[in-house]
Amino acid sequence: MRTIFTMATDGPGLYEFTAEVRRFTRGAGDGLLTLFVRHTSCSLLIQENADPSARADLETWLGRFVPSADDPAMSWLTHVLEGADDMPAHLKAAVLPVSLSIPVADGTPLLGTWQGIYLWEHRRRPHRREVAAHFA
Repeated sequence: MRTIFTMATDGPGLYEFTAEVRRFTRGAGDGLLTLFVRHTSCSLLIQENADPSARADLETWLGRFVPSADDPAMSWLTHVLEGADDMPAHLKAAVLPVSLSIPVADGTPLLGTWQGIYLWEHRRRPHRREVAAHFA
């Protein structure tokens, strides 16, 4: 089984798509779900989905870890033609996961109680993102 999840983003942030994944695997039996983001300036993440402050802290940390290209600390960047957020987005995607493997039992992803599946958008402008899913 395979599908593509398509998500519209409107700027940096974590976009949860756990419910869509659960619908995809419903009734599928036991196996392994692989998710792969088809872009170089966003990431995938399994993270806390109950308290929004956890996601806010993650976003703040990542912004401090990899600032925008217009930050003086990033003056060494050479790939800047596509905007001050482009190369930092590539750097963020280079250190965060772009694929996830999730065990599935009886058609249910075996996520923990507080875990959600997220696309993490790193660019400022809106994008249409695709996540390829394969269940075997």
